[in-house]
Amino acid sequence: MCLRLEIFLKRKFRNAFGFFFKKKDIAKLKNSNFVLISRNCWGGQVYQWFGLTYNSPFVGLFLFGPCYMKLLRNFDFYLQKELEFIEISKYADAYNNHPIALLGDIEIHFSHYESVDEAREKWNRRKQRMLGVSKDNYFFTLCDRRGVSLENIKEFHDLGLKNKLSFSFDKIEGLTNHQHIKFIRDPRKKKGNPPNGKKRFKLSFLYFDLVRWLNEGIIIRTRFKD
Repeated sequence: MCLRLEIFLKRKFRNAFGFFFKKKDIAKLKNSNFVLISRNCWGGQVYQWFGLTYNSPFVGLFLFGPCYMKLLRNFDFYLQKELEFIEISKYADAYNNHPIALLGDIEIHFSHYESVDEAREKWNRRKQRMLGVSKDNYFFTLCDRRGVSLENIKEFHDLGLKNKLSFSFDKIEGLTNHQHIKFIRDPRKKKGNPPNGKKRFKLSFLYFDLVRWLNEGIIIRTRFKD
């Protein structure tokens, strides 16, 4: 109960004084040309927080776990592909009320786009922007939603990608708390489902220093370290 109250109060305080915290983080950020590869809205929230242009096409969309892992295993290969839009997702629990595209055999859900034309135009424009950035400045995240297993998270950290960070409700054997962040589960939530990208971003300040990660590529834990 006390822990839940602390999280609630700190989140509300940060929301209330968001302008101050945002201004402080923007002033500290030295690396403003980073590329964030995220399978949900967490990455877009980071760009919005810093008031930066989207250097990544992985904004306003999501991928189911199996497709995201396949993408990361052969990232350069798939980014050479062109989007092909489809009507119906292969995933039974998907909503089909937004543009859906295939990148080769990778399925991408453009959940925050109004039309195929908008999704295609913004994907291509942001992809070109991303390709102009050194891969040393790419940052990859993975979280435990939509079919991402603990084994996927372990594999993610074995991939030959720089600047990796994962989130879940569980500690994972073999990963340190500077690689993987265990979020505190709220037992009041239905089935204890993991938070979506937007909410997880709003809680991230409690767990690690985002600015230090982007500036230096190191993960410094904050309030909750275990």
